[in-house]
Amino acid sequence: MKLALHISDTHFGTERPKVVSALERLAHAQAPDVVILSGDITQRARARQFTAAKSFLDRLAIPSRLVIAGNHDIPLFDLLARIFWPYGRYTRVFGPELEPVLETPELLAIGLRTTRRYRHIEGEVSARQIKRVAQRLKQAEPDQLRIVVTHQPVYVKHAIDQEHLLHGHEQAIQTWAEAGVDLILGGHIHRPYISALHDSVANLPRPVWALQAGTAVSSRIRHDSNNSINLIRHGVDGRSRHCLVERWDYDESCDEFMMIESEGMQGV
Repeated sequence: MKLALHISDTHFGTERPKVVSALERLAHAQAPDVVILSGDITQRARARQFTAAKSFLDRLAIPSRLVIAGNHDIPLFDLLARIFWPYGRYTRVFGPELEPVLETPELLAIGLRTTRRYRHIEGEVSARQIKRVAQRLKQAEPDQLRIVVTHQPVYVKHAIDQEHLLHGHEQAIQTWAEAGVDLILGGHIHRPYISALHDSVANLPRPVWALQAGTAVSSRIRHDSNNSINLIRHGVDGRSRHCLVERWDYDESCDEFMMIESEGMQGV
Protein backbone atom coordinates (compact mmCIF):
# COMPACT_ATOMS: atom_id res chain seq x y z
CA MET A 1 0.00 0.00 0.00
CA LYS A 2 1.11 3.53 -0.80
CA LEU A 3 0.11 6.55 1.26
CA ALA A 4 -0.60 10.17 0.33
CA LEU A 5 -1.16 12.99 2.83
CA HIS A 6 -3.66 15.64 1.70
CA ILE A 7 -3.52 18.96 3.55
CA SER A 8 -4.97 22.36 2.74
CA ASP A 9 -5.38 25.92 3.96
CA THR A 10 -2.37 25.98 6.24
CA HIS A 11 -2.59 29.81 6.27
CA PHE A 12 0.92 30.31 7.65
CA GLY A 13 0.84 33.52 9.60
CA THR A 14 -2.11 32.16 11.59
CA GLU A 15 -0.72 28.70 12.35
CA ARG A 16 -1.18 27.04 15.74
CA PRO A 17 2.27 25.83 16.89
CA LYS A 18 0.97 22.85 18.85
CA VAL A 19 -1.08 21.68 15.85
CA VAL A 20 1.92 22.10 13.56
CA SER A 21 3.93 19.87 15.90
CA ALA A 22 1.12 17.31 16.11
CA LEU A 23 0.90 17.09 12.31
CA GLU A 24 4.65 16.65 12.09
CA ARG A 25 4.40 13.76 14.55
CA LEU A 26 1.60 12.18 12.53
CA ALA A 27 3.57 12.47 9.30
CA HIS A 28 6.64 10.89 10.88
CA ALA A 29 4.55 8.03 12.32
CA GLN A 30 2.57 7.32 9.14
CA ALA A 31 5.46 8.01 6.71
CA PRO A 32 3.46 9.04 3.61
CA ASP A 33 5.10 8.74 0.21
CA VAL A 34 3.50 11.95 -1.08
CA VAL A 35 2.09 15.18 0.40
CA ILE A 36 -0.44 17.29 -1.52
CA LEU A 37 -1.15 20.85 -0.36
CA SER A 38 -4.25 22.23 -2.08
CA GLY A 39 -3.74 25.97 -1.65
CA ASP A 40 -3.95 28.85 0.81
CA ILE A 41 -0.46 28.09 1.97
CA THR A 42 -0.21 31.53 3.58
CA GLN A 43 -2.51 34.06 5.19
CA ARG A 44 -1.34 37.16 3.32
CA ALA A 45 1.18 35.95 0.71
CA ARG A 46 4.11 37.43 2.61
CA ALA A 47 7.62 36.16 1.95
CA ARG A 48 8.19 35.05 5.54
CA GLN A 49 4.92 33.11 5.50
CA PHE A 50 5.94 31.18 2.38
CA THR A 51 9.33 30.50 3.99
CA ALA A 52 7.65 29.18 7.14
CA ALA A 53 5.40 26.93 5.06
CA LYS A 54 8.33 25.45 3.17
CA SER A 55 10.21 24.84 6.41
CA PHE A 56 7.16 22.99 7.73
CA LEU A 57 6.90 20.82 4.61
CA ASP A 58 10.63 20.08 4.83
CA ARG A 59 10.21 18.94 8.44
CA LEU A 60 7.48 16.51 7.41
CA ALA A 61 10.25 14.61 5.59
CA ILE A 62 7.88 13.27 2.91
CA PRO A 63 9.75 12.22 -0.27
CA SER A 64 7.46 13.87 -2.86
CA ARG A 65 5.18 16.89 -2.77
CA LEU A 66 2.68 18.76 -4.91
CA VAL A 67 1.76 22.29 -3.88
CA ILE A 68 -0.66 24.71 -5.55
CA ALA A 69 -1.50 28.31 -4.72
CA GLY A 70 -4.82 29.47 -3.29
CA ASN A 71 -6.47 32.87 -3.30
CA HIS A 72 -4.66 33.83 -0.08
CA ASP A 73 -1.33 33.20 -1.83
CA ILE A 74 -1.85 36.24 -4.08
CA PRO A 75 -1.04 39.60 -2.40
CA LEU A 76 -4.20 41.38 -1.29
CA PHE A 77 -2.99 44.79 -0.13
CA ASP A 78 0.10 45.15 -2.35
CA LEU A 79 -1.82 46.11 -5.50
CA LEU A 80 1.26 46.49 -7.68
CA ALA A 81 2.38 42.94 -6.88
CA ARG A 82 -1.19 41.62 -7.26
CA ILE A 83 -1.48 43.06 -10.77
CA PHE A 84 2.00 42.45 -12.18
CA TRP A 85 3.54 39.63 -10.08
CA PRO A 86 0.62 37.83 -8.40
CA TYR A 87 2.57 34.58 -7.91
CA GLY A 88 6.05 36.09 -7.50
CA ARG A 89 6.46 35.25 -3.81
CA TYR A 90 4.96 31.78 -4.30
CA THR A 91 7.30 30.91 -7.18
CA ARG A 92 10.41 32.12 -5.35
CA VAL A 93 9.80 29.43 -2.71
CA PHE A 94 7.94 26.64 -4.54
CA GLY A 95 9.28 27.03 -8.05
CA PRO A 96 7.95 28.45 -11.33
CA GLU A 97 5.36 25.76 -12.10
CA LEU A 98 1.87 26.94 -11.14
CA GLU A 99 0.22 23.74 -12.33
CA PRO A 100 2.53 20.99 -11.12
CA VAL A 101 2.13 17.32 -11.97
CA LEU A 102 3.34 14.59 -9.62
CA GLU A 103 3.72 11.12 -11.06
CA THR A 104 4.84 7.86 -9.47
CA PRO A 105 4.22 4.29 -10.65
CA GLU A 106 1.18 4.19 -8.33
CA LEU A 107 -0.18 7.75 -8.58
CA LEU A 108 -0.83 10.60 -11.02
CA ALA A 109 -1.70 13.94 -9.38
CA ILE A 110 -2.42 16.99 -11.53
CA GLY A 111 -2.43 20.41 -9.91
CA LEU A 112 -4.46 23.32 -11.31
CA ARG A 113 -4.22 27.07 -10.94
CA THR A 114 -7.83 27.94 -10.10
CA THR A 115 -7.04 31.38 -8.66
CA ARG A 116 -7.25 34.53 -10.77
CA ARG A 117 -5.75 37.92 -10.03
CA TYR A 118 -9.09 39.58 -10.87
CA ARG A 119 -11.03 37.40 -8.40
CA HIS A 120 -10.64 38.04 -4.69
CA ILE A 121 -12.02 34.75 -3.35
CA GLU A 122 -13.74 32.82 -6.11
CA GLY A 123 -11.90 30.47 -8.44
CA GLU A 124 -12.42 29.16 -11.93
CA VAL A 125 -11.24 26.48 -14.32
CA SER A 126 -11.14 27.31 -18.02
CA ALA A 127 -12.19 25.15 -20.95
CA ARG A 128 -8.53 24.93 -21.96
CA GLN A 129 -7.52 23.72 -18.50
CA ILE A 130 -10.33 21.15 -18.45
CA LYS A 131 -9.25 19.77 -21.83
CA ARG A 132 -5.56 19.67 -20.93
CA VAL A 133 -6.20 17.81 -17.67
CA ALA A 134 -8.44 15.31 -19.47
CA GLN A 135 -5.74 14.61 -22.03
CA ARG A 136 -3.23 13.97 -19.25
CA LEU A 137 -5.63 11.71 -17.37
CA LYS A 138 -6.09 9.58 -20.48
CA GLN A 139 -2.34 8.96 -20.51
CA ALA A 140 -2.31 7.48 -17.00
CA GLU A 141 -1.06 3.95 -16.48
CA PRO A 142 -3.63 1.32 -15.47
CA ASP A 143 -2.21 0.97 -11.93
CA GLN A 144 -2.12 4.69 -11.15
CA LEU A 145 -4.59 6.40 -8.81
CA ARG A 146 -5.71 9.47 -10.78
CA ILE A 147 -6.08 12.70 -8.82
CA VAL A 148 -6.87 16.28 -9.82
CA VAL A 149 -6.08 19.03 -7.30
CA THR A 150 -7.95 22.34 -7.22
CA HIS A 151 -8.17 24.95 -4.49
CA GLN A 152 -11.85 25.85 -4.61
CA PRO A 153 -14.29 22.92 -4.30
CA VAL A 154 -16.04 21.24 -7.23
CA TYR A 155 -18.85 20.07 -4.93
CA VAL A 156 -20.30 21.36 -1.66
CA LYS A 157 -22.72 19.82 0.82
CA HIS A 158 -24.16 22.98 2.39
CA ALA A 159 -26.04 25.86 0.81
CA ILE A 160 -23.83 28.39 2.60
CA ASP A 161 -20.85 27.12 0.59
CA GLN A 162 -22.51 27.38 -2.85
CA GLU A 163 -20.90 30.76 -3.54
CA HIS A 164 -17.45 29.17 -3.20
CA LEU A 165 -17.95 26.52 -5.89
CA LEU A 166 -15.31 26.51 -8.58
CA HIS A 167 -16.58 28.27 -11.71
CA GLY A 168 -16.68 25.66 -14.47
CA HIS A 169 -17.00 22.75 -12.06
CA GLU A 170 -19.90 21.09 -13.87
CA GLN A 171 -18.04 20.65 -17.15
CA ALA A 172 -14.83 19.77 -15.30
CA ILE A 173 -16.42 16.92 -13.33
CA GLN A 174 -18.07 15.44 -16.42
CA THR A 175 -15.02 15.71 -18.67
CA TRP A 176 -12.55 14.44 -16.09
CA ALA A 177 -14.82 11.54 -15.18
CA GLU A 178 -14.90 10.52 -18.84
CA ALA A 179 -11.10 10.75 -18.87
CA GLY A 180 -10.72 8.48 -15.83
CA VAL A 181 -10.25 10.68 -12.75
CA ASP A 182 -10.70 8.95 -9.37
CA LEU A 183 -10.42 11.78 -6.82
CA ILE A 184 -10.76 15.57 -7.04
CA LEU A 185 -9.03 17.17 -4.05
CA GLY A 186 -9.77 20.66 -2.75
CA GLY A 187 -9.90 23.00 0.21
CA HIS A 188 -10.84 26.69 0.54
CA ILE A 189 -14.00 26.36 2.64
CA HIS A 190 -12.30 24.74 5.67
CA ARG A 191 -14.96 22.05 5.75
CA PRO A 192 -13.68 18.45 5.44
CA TYR A 193 -15.76 15.77 3.75
CA ILE A 194 -15.73 12.83 1.35
CA SER A 195 -18.42 12.89 -1.35
CA ALA A 196 -19.29 10.28 -3.97
CA LEU A 197 -19.96 12.53 -6.95
CA HIS A 198 -21.50 9.67 -8.92
CA ASP A 199 -24.32 9.61 -6.35
CA SER A 200 -25.10 13.32 -6.72
CA VAL A 201 -24.07 14.29 -10.27
CA ALA A 202 -26.15 12.83 -13.08
CA ASN A 203 -24.73 10.72 -15.90
CA LEU A 204 -21.18 10.28 -14.67
CA PRO A 205 -19.64 7.32 -16.52
CA ARG A 206 -17.62 6.06 -13.57
CA PRO A 207 -17.19 6.48 -9.79
CA VAL A 208 -15.54 9.78 -8.83
CA TRP A 209 -15.06 11.23 -5.34
CA ALA A 210 -14.60 14.81 -4.16
CA LEU A 211 -12.24 14.96 -1.21
CA GLN A 212 -12.16 18.18 0.79
CA ALA A 213 -9.63 18.97 3.52
CA GLY A 214 -10.21 21.38 6.38
CA THR A 215 -7.61 23.82 7.58
CA ALA A 216 -4.57 21.75 8.51
CA VAL A 217 -2.86 23.93 11.12
CA SER A 218 -4.47 27.38 11.14
CA SER A 219 -6.49 29.10 13.86
CA ARG A 220 -9.04 29.94 11.12
CA ILE A 221 -11.27 27.02 12.14
CA ARG A 222 -14.83 27.12 10.87
CA HIS A 223 -18.03 25.19 11.07
CA ASP A 224 -18.14 21.97 13.09
CA SER A 225 -14.61 20.64 12.63
CA ASN A 226 -11.22 21.28 14.17
CA ASN A 227 -7.96 21.24 12.23
CA SER A 228 -8.23 18.37 9.78
CA ILE A 229 -6.25 16.43 7.14
CA ASN A 230 -6.77 13.39 4.91
CA LEU A 231 -4.72 10.24 4.43
CA ILE A 232 -5.18 8.35 1.15
CA ARG A 233 -4.11 4.69 1.16
CA HIS A 234 -4.00 3.13 -2.29
CA GLY A 235 -2.59 0.17 -4.16
CA VAL A 236 -3.26 -2.63 -6.60
CA ASP A 237 -4.53 -6.07 -5.63
CA GLY A 238 -4.23 -8.44 -8.54
CA ARG A 239 -5.88 -6.62 -11.42
CA SER A 240 -7.96 -4.19 -9.38
CA ARG A 241 -6.98 -0.85 -7.88
CA HIS A 242 -8.23 0.03 -4.41
CA CYS A 243 -8.24 3.15 -2.26
CA LEU A 244 -9.12 4.01 1.34
CA VAL A 245 -9.52 7.63 2.46
CA GLU A 246 -9.17 8.55 6.13
CA ARG A 247 -10.10 11.87 7.72
CA TRP A 248 -7.97 12.81 10.74
CA ASP A 249 -8.92 15.73 13.03
CA TYR A 250 -6.84 17.39 15.71
CA ASP A 251 -8.01 16.40 19.20
CA GLU A 252 -7.39 19.12 21.79
CA SER A 253 -7.66 16.71 24.71
CA CYS A 254 -4.75 14.51 23.67
CA ASP A 255 -2.83 17.00 21.49
CA GLU A 256 -2.80 14.58 18.54
CA PHE A 257 -4.50 14.02 15.22
CA MET A 258 -7.03 11.20 15.49
CA MET A 259 -8.81 9.29 12.72
CA ILE A 260 -12.54 9.98 12.85
CA GLU A 261 -13.79 8.67 9.49
CA SER A 262 -12.70 6.30 6.73
CA GLU A 263 -14.29 5.36 3.43
CA GLY A 264 -13.29 2.81 0.84
CA MET A 265 -13.41 3.84 -2.79
CA GLN A 266 -15.06 1.10 -4.81
CA GLY A 267 -14.45 1.10 -8.53
CA VAL A 268 -11.33 3.25 -8.73
